[in-house]
Amino acid sequence: MSSSISVPGSALTPFALVKHLENKILIDGKLTAPKSQKTFPVHNPATMDVIGQAVEANHEDVNAAVENAQKAQKEWRHMDASKRGHLVSKCGDLLDEYADELARLMTLETGKALRTESQVEAKIFANTFRFYGGLGLELKGETIPFSDSMLTLTIREPLGVVGAIIAWNVPLLLMSLKVAPALVAGNTIVVKSAEEAPFAVLRAAEIMNTILPPGVLNMISGDGPTTGEALVRHPQISKVTFTGSVETGKTIYKNSSEKLIPVTLELGGKSPMIVCEDVDLKETVKGALASMRFTRQGQSCTAASRIFVHESIFDRFLEKMKEELNNLKIGDPMDLETDVGAIISPAQHGKVLDYIEIGKSAPGATAHECSTLPDDAKLSKGLFVRPVIFTGLPNSHQVCQEEIFGPVTALIPWKDFDDVIAQANDSGYGLAATLWTNNLNRALQGVHQLEAGFVQVNQNVVVQPGLSYGGVKSSGVGKEASLEAMLEHFTHKKTILFNMG
Repeated sequence: MSSSISVPGSALTPFALVKHLENKILIDGKLTAPKSQKTFPVHNPATMDVIGQAVEANHEDVNAAVENAQKAQKEWRHMDASKRGHLVSKCGDLLDEYADELARLMTLETGKALRTESQVEAKIFANTFRFYGGLGLELKGETIPFSDSMLTLTIREPLGVVGAIIAWNVPLLLMSLKVAPALVAGNTIVVKSAEEAPFAVLRAAEIMNTILPPGVLNMISGDGPTTGEALVRHPQISKVTFTGSVETGKTIYKNSSEKLIPVTLELGGKSPMIVCEDVDLKETVKGALASMRFTRQGQSCTAASRIFVHESIFDRFLEKMKEELNNLKIGDPMDLETDVGAIISPAQHGKVLDYIEIGKSAPGATAHECSTLPDDAKLSKGLFVRPVIFTGLPNSHQVCQEEIFGPVTALIPWKDFDDVIAQANDSGYGLAATLWTNNLNRALQGVHQLEAGFVQVNQNVVVQPGLSYGGVKSSGVGKEASLEAMLEHFTHKKTILFNMG
């Protein structure tokens, strides 16, 4: 094990880890000083203190990362798939040992509550590597009975060097969904972290590089227009996988199309939740809180930011939801008593507040602001926002149509089931949807009619390894988190014919 890696449980503080990681990128198996002389500050959203400086990688740094990945890929692709899977599984086991350390580091830079969010994500992160590690022998081909005089078969081969660009809301989870299948399939990878949250993924990459061969997994940081574009446009990048905004996704799609390389895009959502009159009110309200990802400050692509509630239970549902939200504690994300942390950045904080004001100004609208902001003086500059439930807004309103990525949802009454399905589908997005009912016939009808790639009934669990995840319409292209994602998005199929005559 590398001397830079602490012993699990040695309680390295997040601040000590940042000191160890700042001004570094990871190339050819080790932390290294970049060619670039530019850095940018990373803040703790709960206090707005600068916790460290991250590298704004330039064209030379991107070149170095890709060239090392390309060099490593020549051997990695020919390693037995089962051995690649074994190494990736070992990474999962080791990352699990460091789960608490990674969770605290992620909380420091993202402002997410440690207990309700970061610790959960760190465990799923490790499990994703173990899941994909077990799929090495699933990289199978086919035999085709084309002719008695021919042996005809297919094999799956890796694409080459993958460029992965991840978002800040669940940085470790997103890293695993891109890195694990790419590696098991025989690709090498260069990951660009989000500017707001570079350190947890860099630490995770450092830990993994005690197991992986040098150059197989490389990590850089920087902004989209400089670092991200250089990565996407690099001639040796054979695949791009991206999570982020629709606008950036379209740019990446366009730039990738110029090289005719495949892309996977996960671009967000405005997910509907439909509540029927026959539900258990208490349990469904709890489901609404989970579905809206309030403990993540609503910063989730699958957040149920449009909740359609049958008119017969609408008022009771609203009151119960307000009651439950008022019980959530907003505060220091590192405090294990805290349920809800801070918004990621001043820009995002301002965007959320602007949308709340837009909603308040709508005729007939009411903003139900819940819970209370922290009164701790050390958090006075923190980017906290009270959860807001809007009533009185039509589904066509800006607040109900545009992705806010904050703790803001709208409750909309409905009477006719066909009409509420039409309203739910009246969106440019199509990532996720949930339907809450005890009527099996209605549930079957609804899941077939809802225009979304990830539909759940009477629950809204977070993305898990093994469940194919991805959207339709403006929510993206391709799937993640499944065997299908590895086979279809990180390999290509080669057809081989032997003349046996």
